[in-house]
Amino acid sequence: MSLFLIILAAGDSKRLKSNTPKPFHIINNNTLLEYSFDTFKNIREIKKTVIVYNKKHKKHLDKLRLKNILKVVGGKTRQESTFKALKRIKRMNCKKVIIHDAARPNPSKKLINEMISKLKKNDAVVPTIKVNDATKRAKKNMIFKNIQRNSLRFSQTPQGFTFKKIYEKHKKNINTIFDDDSALFTEDDEKVITINGSKSNLKITDSEDLNIFSNLKKRKTYSGIGFDIHKLVKGRKLYLGGIKVAYPLGLKGHSDADPVVHAIIDSLLGACGLGDIGKLFSDKNKKYKNIRSTTLLKKIIKLIKSKNFSINNVDINIIAQKPKIKKYSKKMIQTISKLCEINSNQINIKGKTTEKLGLVGQGEAIVSEVISSVTKYDQ
Repeated sequence: MSLFLIILAAGDSKRLKSNTPKPFHIINNNTLLEYSFDTFKNIREIKKTVIVYNKKHKKHLDKLRLKNILKVVGGKTRQESTFKALKRIKRMNCKKVIIHDAARPNPSKKLINEMISKLKKNDAVVPTIKVNDATKRAKKNMIFKNIQRNSLRFSQTPQGFTFKKIYEKHKKNINTIFDDDSALFTEDDEKVITINGSKSNLKITDSEDLNIFSNLKKRKTYSGIGFDIHKLVKGRKLYLGGIKVAYPLGLKGHSDADPVVHAIIDSLLGACGLGDIGKLFSDKNKKYKNIRSTTLLKKIIKLIKSKNFSINNVDINIIAQKPKIKKYSKKMIQTISKLCEINSNQINIKGKTTEKLGLVGQGEAIVSEVISSVTKYDQ
């Protein structure tokens, strides 16, 4: 099954009454769009992800540096935005498509996986929840009719469809307003399969919803310490903080012996309670011989994100008599920022010496020590 994902983030967010567009509103260090994107990105069945955005909000989207996405400028209505995304992927062999609103930042993996399972043999799958409150019709603040709630349901996104069918229905109804994509099927008297939605999969409309969502995303913060030292020797290249440094000596080690990256790895693993660098990348294993430490850090970032950890900040000491760290620190921060998938202002580097004392002071070794802070979000 060739499955694609469309995340709709092109609304103007008028009801939120905020200067920040709704998809880019930050709760606990992540934007609402990132919460949705992160939930879906480890679903292996999804081959491509399309983000539909408002052209006025492009600078907000570019700041997120989301990887492996297609960007589509949205239209004036939800229908128009969805159809533009569908047209973009029409010739990309998409068989099934999931359509999700960025305004729902908390879909569970359980819900998504159940939808994908049902979608294999059905053309339309929608999560719904029961209506538990007494239901009324009202006009001008006055109730004029009671409604039996037994058969009533609230529909949610993500919603899944056979691509060919949803494309043709959007094409046919491009100028018609519907509340959601599944309405195009029910309007044609076609079967729509329901699965159990979730109250926690709430839609963010106003500031009260943001407060509810913030409380849902309970978090705990942890810290970890990393330390590494390597001896300077002839005949080796010098790598520090993920970059190559021009220097007549290099550091001795099984890998490229970058003590900064090694200390970052250990500090992150410590904060997340996941062991240490030697446990995951043994120096007895030949496949790690001369490997770039940046490659190892990428693996660690993938691991900790899969465990629902998010990096708050990384504070780094590089202790060396020579070379002088100051001239390289900016480039190191840029490199580490990309590797850790965080902003550069979340990283601090300090160059230190030992006042010519000991191995470091005599120019025979380089040390790095790192303290990292991470947050774990409840799912």
